Amino acid sequence: MADRLIRVLLVDDHQVVRRGLRTFLEVQDDIEVVGEASDGAEGVARAEELRPDVVLMDVKMPGTDGIEALKRLQALANPAKVLVVTSFTEQRTVVPALRAGASGYVYKDVDPEALAGAIRSVHAGHVLLHPEVAGALLSQDDPQGGTGRGTTLTEREREVLGLIADGRSNREIARALVLSEKTVKTHVSNILMKLDLADRTQAALWAVRHGLTT
Repeated sequence: MADRLIRVLLVDDHQVVRRGLRTFLEVQDDIEVVGEASDGAEGVARAEELRPDVVLMDVKMPGTDGIEALKRLQALANPAKVLVVTSFTEQRTVVPALRAGASGYVYKDVDPEALAGAIRSVHAGHVLLHPEVAGALLSQDDPQGGTGRGTTLTEREREVLGLIADGRSNREIARALVLSEKTVKTHVSNILMKLDLADRTQAALWAVRHGLTT
């Protein structure tokens, strides 16, 4: 039994899907399903009430969909990591969800161990992406594919970028590289500027695409 269970909220408009996900997760020693919701609005309310570690969220739901729910959670600064539940054919839906703050996605037919692994991964702060979706998201930001831009990074900046992609905070990066947090913050700013990226999530995606993850 884990010292602290990962608390999960299930948000899906199909009861049978929620029941299946719950069944998958109940056999995991380190994961606890703390609640369910049948649409995005209820999901946001339940997330605010229960403060789960991870929200497993469908994208396409009647009323308030998953993307709108993600935006609301971001606006509320809710700390839960959101793992989108989708299918392989929904790339055009997944990309907006990732832009809205999702930490990754899984397929609806995911097997129990893969689902549990995905939940653990986003809970640890990682960005969980299929390479094709990472490429789709990045190509929208960078039609030229970022060719050559990575060569402008220093070796230290590449190390910092790799750790960003691993979900590390500035404090954790500073500890890992034996630097001050102020120095790490400067490196992060330089990375975003050199790669013409808006935020850490885009930096993590860039690193995934260009093989800088560990």
